[in-house]
Amino acid sequence: MSTISPFCAVRPAHGLEDKIAALPYDVYNRAEAKAFVSKNPDSFLMIDRPETVFPDDFDMYSDEAYAKARELYEKKKADKEFVKESKPCYYLYELTMKGRVQTGLVCLASVDEYLDGTIKKHENTRADKEVDRIRHVDALSAQTGPIFLAYRAKKELLEFIDAYKKNNAPEFDFVSSDGIRHRGFKVGEPSDIAYLTDSFKKVPNLYIADGHHRCASAAKVCLQRREEGRIKPGSFEGFLSVVFPDSDLMIMDYNRVILDDKGLTEEDLISKVKDKFEVKEILRSVSKPSKKGEIFMILKDREFAISLKKEFIPKGAVESLDVSVLQDFLLEPVFGIKDPKTDKTIDFVGGIRGVEELIRRVDEGAFAAFAMYPTAMSELFSVADAGLLMPPKSTWFEPKLRSGLFINEF
Repeated sequence: MSTISPFCAVRPAHGLEDKIAALPYDVYNRAEAKAFVSKNPDSFLMIDRPETVFPDDFDMYSDEAYAKARELYEKKKADKEFVKESKPCYYLYELTMKGRVQTGLVCLASVDEYLDGTIKKHENTRADKEVDRIRHVDALSAQTGPIFLAYRAKKELLEFIDAYKKNNAPEFDFVSSDGIRHRGFKVGEPSDIAYLTDSFKKVPNLYIADGHHRCASAAKVCLQRREEGRIKPGSFEGFLSVVFPDSDLMIMDYNRVILDDKGLTEEDLISKVKDKFEVKEILRSVSKPSKKGEIFMILKDREFAISLKKEFIPKGAVESLDVSVLQDFLLEPVFGIKDPKTDKTIDFVGGIRGVEELIRRVDEGAFAAFAMYPTAMSELFSVADAGLLMPPKSTWFEPKLRSGLFINEF
């Protein structure tokens, strides 16, 4: 059973949605965030990344930084740039990217179901990244970045959502600078709210698709406030979420770039790869692997399609992932990369940037790049259902949910 709840959202005033909506805080590095805010001063990124209003050498994790986030948020509310719903509602959040539409339900998901594993994860979190968002959420007493959740699609829910969008006008409708169309619909009638709440009680599990650190941080703030007695007994403790059916979602490839040759020549690399992989030279191009098990290895002037030899193909839910195969049979034994999260000789490139970016990186000095076939939603579910974890940087979801469109105060 999945427990969800409507909430009194804080939202941009009508007509300001396109100016306020921002990509997630962790999409940008510090310099990129500051440059973006300087050109887009209304963007919610300024609140998500308050160091952008300070000098470059300012401590972004200081008490002053989080106090500034609170100050900026309160000012926007005082200036009526944000308004708060008078009664709890659900929302439908539709994103359209290159003609592909995905629609999620904006709601609060249960903190306790996250803690007991009903809401399943597939990644570990890093304590330092958690602390930053814990302090941000605590300072604002609000969750500003929604967690991207998924569920196995149910026909009746899909039909309800499609009909609702056809029969109701959107609260907002805009196209962001990256070409993504965003539409939001308020679901406020008690009968519709009850239908959605009851329908999700029949959904066995929700799965974190993206936002593991934001989710862990929101849960820990709730636990902290529960211990301090700052949460009313019996009140619903939830975290801001957008829940999508898996049938709407697409995972993009998450590619690898090797920065250091570790003393290998290209011929050395090819020879070592042939120990465990079938290797076929192909025309160097911007094409991507077309099936699971196929990886493209891009070198300075050559490119190869490689696939693990049949006798080495593993069967486990994690071990059989293409990203695991590359790590276990090539990156660690050939390049000595044991922990890709901390190793400085590897970099990661999301599929949204295309194979062109991999070729550019190699042409500008990287030793090699590996273009991957995307992880499937079914693989994500299988790993999470088994209580296992994927390797770092296994999934890249597009389009990204915007922060600032829906805020949960608590």
